[in-house]
Amino acid sequence: MPPRSLASLAYALSASSDLDGALIALGECLAELDRGASVALLQYDARRDMLRDRLSPVGAQVVRTSMETTFDHLPEAARAKILAGGPFVDVSDRSADYARLCGFTTALDGGILAVRGLKVEGLLGAVLALHEPRKIFGTRTTERLAPAVALFELAFVRLAERDAREEAVRTLEDVTQRVHGEYVRKLTALETELREVRNTPRHITAMNPAEAIAIQADSARSGEEARRALRRAELADQQLTSAVGQLEQAHVELHRRGEALRQRTRTLYLLDRALSLDAETTDARKLVDGLLALVGDDMQAQRCSLMLRAPEPDYLYLAAARGIAPNVVEGMRIRIGEGVAGRVAAAREPLLVQDVREASQHPLLRDQYFTTGSFISFPLVYHDELVGVLNLTNRAQRGVYTDEDVERVRLLGLVISLILSRNALPERLLESINVR
Repeated sequence: MPPRSLASLAYALSASSDLDGALIALGECLAELDRGASVALLQYDARRDMLRDRLSPVGAQVVRTSMETTFDHLPEAARAKILAGGPFVDVSDRSADYARLCGFTTALDGGILAVRGLKVEGLLGAVLALHEPRKIFGTRTTERLAPAVALFELAFVRLAERDAREEAVRTLEDVTQRVHGEYVRKLTALETELREVRNTPRHITAMNPAEAIAIQADSARSGEEARRALRRAELADQQLTSAVGQLEQAHVELHRRGEALRQRTRTLYLLDRALSLDAETTDARKLVDGLLALVGDDMQAQRCSLMLRAPEPDYLYLAAARGIAPNVVEGMRIRIGEGVAGRVAAAREPLLVQDVREASQHPLLRDQYFTTGSFISFPLVYHDELVGVLNLTNRAQRGVYTDEDVERVRLLGLVISLILSRNALPERLLESINVR
């Protein structure tokens, strides 16, 4: 799959507001890979253990058909793997029969059917079915489409959680209105009974003692029912308050998970851009500057630098930088073990400083261009060999780096270390710097 298709799919899925838009984006990506293949989403009803509806992207729209097929119609060997989620499962022995079961036309006979379970909160939410023509040579469409399906699964989980949240809100509102209406109706009836009892004339002398006792008993019973109704209303109000609090907590948790999904999509996009940059250029300077700009922009670092291993023993040299002091030039050396980058290179462990006022031993305190109280210095290691050190400083809007940012840089650092080592950039770049 061309890298640009994966990047555009990630953007389209993150911008999709409903499941139809996400399916159309996946269908367009599949059409670029194999126009003879077809994909469908089979929605799963866990309460009835049935595949309820079939959604299939056709051009710029989604065709919906009703299935009402029990889940055990699928092959027994494949059901356990579908319930567990994960990669596609081939149904190659009876693909034609199961393809018709999944709603694919008979014109696709002779192809291969593959299915994959999509899980939400650990439970099966839908089944993704892919039917492709048989090929004698070349890679299977399911393998080429796997990265796109992984992105679609993230979007499917995000949309499913949003729908669940909206359904919970509607259910809570319906219950609240029903309880309140019942409370108002009973309270009105009790008030009417009390008013009738209180308006009973007291000068009636013909009332016998038995009737008076009965009226008093009815009045006492009405008062007791009114007290119980008020108590039930108070309990309902407490339950409603508790439910609203739980709903707010659930909303916060869903927002956190949605943000985590967006961060994962952003990370996949950055990895895709780094690998694309490696594939598009062989120029050492463009490649190093592009990688530094990629990680610097993602981490909002107004000042960043990349130091690579020098040919001299125990030395690093400045390979690329942005926003540094004017007197610092490319190619300058520092000894491993000295300064921030030197100590990080010697220890091969990342360094996160959130407040330099509590870390006065760092030389960066004497740098007039150090304007924020937080920085990250990260070692680049490949196959247990030191490749260099990545430094990120001066986060935009005076932000503070956190442990989550270090983990994000760790993943990008692995890819950057791989690209630097594979292209022998420390040696090639130093030659171009010395020539200049």
